[in-house]
Amino acid sequence: ARRRLSKLHGQSTRSGKTQSRNIPCVLYLLRESISGTPKMSRHQNGEEYRNPTEVKKSQIVMPCHANHRQELSVGELLKWMDSTACLSAERHAGCPCVTVSVDDIHFEHTIGVGQVVNIKAKVNRAFNTSMEVGIVVSCEDLFSDTHWSVCRAVATFVSQRTTGGKVQLRPLVPCTQAEQVEHSLAAERRRMRLVHADIMKDLLANRVQEAEKAVPAERTRVESVELVLPTHANHQVNTFGGQIMAWMENVATIAASRLCNAHPTLQSIDMFHFRGPSHVGDRLVLKAIVNNAFKNSMEVGVCAEAYQGEEPLRHINSAFMTFEIRDQEGKPCTLPRIRPEPLEGMRRYQEAIARNKIRLDRKYIISCKQTEVPLSVPWDLSNQVYLSYNNVSALKMLAARNNWLLNSEKNKVSLYTLEQKQVLSFKVETEVDIPAERAFMLLSDLSKRVEWDPNYERCELILRVNDDDFLYRVVTPSISQDGVQDFILLASRRPPCDSGDPYVIALRSVTLPTHPPTEGYNRGEVLCAGFSILEISYFNQASPEVLPYISTDIAGLSSSFYGIFCTCNTFLQENRVDHTSTPQSQPPSSTLKRTQL
Repeated sequence: ARRRLSKLHGQSTRSGKTQSRNIPCVLYLLRESISGTPKMSRHQNGEEYRNPTEVKKSQIVMPCHANHRQELSVGELLKWMDSTACLSAERHAGCPCVTVSVDDIHFEHTIGVGQVVNIKAKVNRAFNTSMEVGIVVSCEDLFSDTHWSVCRAVATFVSQRTTGGKVQLRPLVPCTQAEQVEHSLAAERRRMRLVHADIMKDLLANRVQEAEKAVPAERTRVESVELVLPTHANHQVNTFGGQIMAWMENVATIAASRLCNAHPTLQSIDMFHFRGPSHVGDRLVLKAIVNNAFKNSMEVGVCAEAYQGEEPLRHINSAFMTFEIRDQEGKPCTLPRIRPEPLEGMRRYQEAIARNKIRLDRKYIISCKQTEVPLSVPWDLSNQVYLSYNNVSALKMLAARNNWLLNSEKNKVSLYTLEQKQVLSFKVETEVDIPAERAFMLLSDLSKRVEWDPNYERCELILRVNDDDFLYRVVTPSISQDGVQDFILLASRRPPCDSGDPYVIALRSVTLPTHPPTEGYNRGEVLCAGFSILEISYFNQASPEVLPYISTDIAGLSSSFYGIFCTCNTFLQENRVDHTSTPQSQPPSSTLKRTQL
């Protein structure tokens, strides 16, 4: 098979022709692709392509920007990030924009005095009235000519007319492979933001009692008042969002210092969410307190409220910041436990435990590179959302690759291959005469796959998590001496977010305590699998357990893939009409007469 691939690769290189096609649809993957940094696209005239919404900012860190350790203050960095992202959002909207929220930020490195901060922001996707802006922060040392990453962030902005009211945004058309991936993943990140509150409710059901010997939380309480001056306002005469975030970081740092009587290091920030505007003349009341302390980190809750004259306080923003105390060698110190205040203090204490669990899930499942994530991750309700996100995003990233090589073709059923970093992937492409939405409904029910796929011997539904996520146990027939295999799969399906998006059905392996490996079955692993349907293509990044099912096709010794897809086509045609429910209205993209598989 590898000799066959090498031969095909050489033929493609010599001919100078690209064998891949721009396929927007059904994908099937059996391990997540490894996403690297795409090369800059170029126009036909040879000039480098640049996103029209991209804004860059470079700033030398001066002593006035630094803290007591001669490192750039995080509050100052937040102001620079927010202003750069705002300019990017306004480039796309064509009118003033305001910050709605900033997703979690994890700071990888610090920045010293004399070093240069480089910030790049660009709009990833525009929805109806809001847009997601991606922010990348890096640092460079001018003397050693070294560069390193500092952090990444995602902010949400809305545009507003001067007369009030939100502006309907025009769609953003991605042009490069990297832009297509971010554009697609923006919808999944938006989905995670919307379900964050539900995750908190589920985790708060499991309460943990506080330690008896602990530092009183009241000792860490900080309150500070700032008068909003014209210098603190943006061009819309509202208090600059970055300035509010900087003030919040300041009081949070003081609260963290009071727990251990030492200088803390800010590690990460949970989502900033602006609940209302602040104006010049406001008195901004900033409050911070340590909600909980874990072994090597503590969570500080901070909120900002505003008032003028005798009016009641208005809630402006809330955030949760994670700090560490480091010794002289830079290693995290063990922290004392915190004793919460009664009532509200206990609520904050319990919620901090839940948020810490969420942070670990996000860092472990979402933030890691795909090669750093084990194949099967333990599944539970608390990390379900992040596993589902990882599942769908892995599928979309493999679909966005544009260097597939045509291996063979038979009666308009094409087999493509892709080999990167010693990982073999394949893609099968064909067309069926059925609306995309109906194909989505049929293919998302894995229990029906045994009717057309000979590689599915049995499929058992273990749990219906919600309308979009399901857990299955799949048994595949034996084709080697290893015997019968089974898989525990998380199936995540997504309808289109916009009219131009595909339908997505993603699969990946998980582990369940209720379904351990059983005698007589070899437990197989699937990092990511699924379908993406607008037109339909079939992808598979083959794991060792999957490669035997396709190796003869890749080597040109068989065309079993053609027979499977013919059977799939027959299955879809026989079930193209749903006789069990009333037809619903469909978006234009899902009513195509022919759907490419």
